[in-house]
Amino acid sequence: MWIFTRYGFYSVACASKTDGSLDKETVMIRGRRKDHLQNLRNQFPAIAAAEIVTMADRDYRYRMIVPKSVWVPILAELAEEQQWSNFKNEVAAHQGAEGAPYAAALHDVWGVMYRLQNSRDSRGHNNL
Repeated sequence: MWIFTRYGFYSVACASKTDGSLDKETVMIRGRRKDHLQNLRNQFPAIAAAEIVTMADRDYRYRMIVPKSVWVPILAELAEEQQWSNFKNEVAAHQGAEGAPYAAALHDVWGVMYRLQNSRDSRGHNNL
């Protein structure tokens, strides 16, 4: 699952067990930027001690592994704290100048998804 928050962008997937199979009780919270994971740790005490692992050769360079039972309440809290009507503006205000690249990336994602809204499906039907 991809999650865009005012703290940063995260890709969340099940972690792997040592035998390579999926560990459905543990999630890997992955980020493109280390500061996004640090922001999340700083905001939520339940993961404050989670180690941020750097893997330079991976698609998502930065990651934390936490129990799913810890992650689910954080997702609920993220939903509860929502008090804005324009997410991109909230990110720009919350992140300030340091977060400008993230805010700009959100505008790019918005554009990609807007084009999807106006696209045709595989049968040629317009999705309007």
